[in-house]
Amino acid sequence: MIILYSSPGCASCRKVRQWLKDRNLKFIEKNIFTTMLSENEIKLLLMRSENGTEDIISKRSKVMQESHVDVEELSISELITFIQRHPSILKRPIIMNEKSFLVGYDEEEIDAFLPPEMRNLDRYLSE
Repeated sequence: MIILYSSPGCASCRKVRQWLKDRNLKFIEKNIFTTMLSENEIKLLLMRSENGTEDIISKRSKVMQESHVDVEELSISELITFIQRHPSILKRPIIMNEKSFLVGYDEEEIDAFLPPEMRNLDRYLSE
């Protein structure tokens, strides 16, 4: 199952949502502002990201700039609590399934979410 972590007003989130709908892919969308991410969800996001916090946390977010918190200095439990209190620090969208993990909207990398039998067809149709 594909999970899309998104927020209202996020243009890239809308692009991903439409991309998934256009391909009739089933997904669960979680608005990070209305649904608090669980400790396990945040741990999974951190485990799946290649570069840890760098991949999923926006250092340019208002909260990060105003708080002057160095997320690298936080313990895992402190980091989880910080993310739960300030979900706006997460980059968006985050798309994940059993095999793939993607932050942002990338037309080439998002193909990883297609079932293998659809990948060739999708490339053929886009040419």
